[in-house]
Amino acid sequence: MALGLSVIFGMLRIVNFAHGAMFMLGAFVAYYGFQLVHMPFYAAIIVAPLIVAAFGLAIEVLFLRRLYRLDPLYGLLFTFALVLIIEDSMRLVAGSVGSPYETPAGLDFAVNIGFALFPAYRLFAIGFAMVVCLVVWLILERTPLGARIRAATEAPVLVRALGIDTQLLVSLTFAAGVALAALGGVLAAPIQNVEPTMGDKIIINTFAIVVIGGLGSIGGSVITGFALGLLQTLGAVIFPAFNDTLIFMLMIIVLLIRPSGLFGAPASAK
Repeated sequence: MALGLSVIFGMLRIVNFAHGAMFMLGAFVAYYGFQLVHMPFYAAIIVAPLIVAAFGLAIEVLFLRRLYRLDPLYGLLFTFALVLIIEDSMRLVAGSVGSPYETPAGLDFAVNIGFALFPAYRLFAIGFAMVVCLVVWLILERTPLGARIRAATEAPVLVRALGIDTQLLVSLTFAAGVALAALGGVLAAPIQNVEPTMGDKIIINTFAIVVIGGLGSIGGSVITGFALGLLQTLGAVIFPAFNDTLIFMLMIIVLLIRPSGLFGAPASAK
């Protein structure tokens, strides 16, 4: 989730409040894919992000690209309205009560990690997320496509002068960020109930992770996401009363010390 949000903001400078709704849609595509056509989980990992990415691409082409040259507040308000529309639409389709999604076959057991038993599926989700983060970083930092995307966001006029279609790069980047959110929803489906509001709480924590890591910093979002996940897990055991606020307490401290985030570039350096 944090990786997708960071990609969209870092490359497009769009505060995508609908990111949590895309997370939820990814989970629902996996759920209904299984219910209607018995689509296995391992197929849903591929199919759901592609379907939600196509939906996000349509949103970008039809609406968001009209807002790029306006005040960023317009984009924020539009994506917030989009959240309400998508969630209410899913309530009409699926109802308000969540539905369980079965743990994938072959991962429905516990593993002894030395000091405790840990669900095998959660280990799979951790490993899979690490691989996805590495692949995204390699694409953005080590490929010609990644170089074009970074150039198009830093100097769009110069890139257009070289004959590169910057609008296509922007659209593909937004679709890729949305696909990452949907992939997060698929990975979360076996862990929590699939419901229309499942993205609401996680999007708040995701914004906090991106701010702490540094707006637009891909590596910062990845490192901070894993670190704060561990912090919340430990907090649930040691300080259960403050578990939900630990991330925001840390965010306040970081912003007081380093307003650009832990891994973000200071404004004067841009």
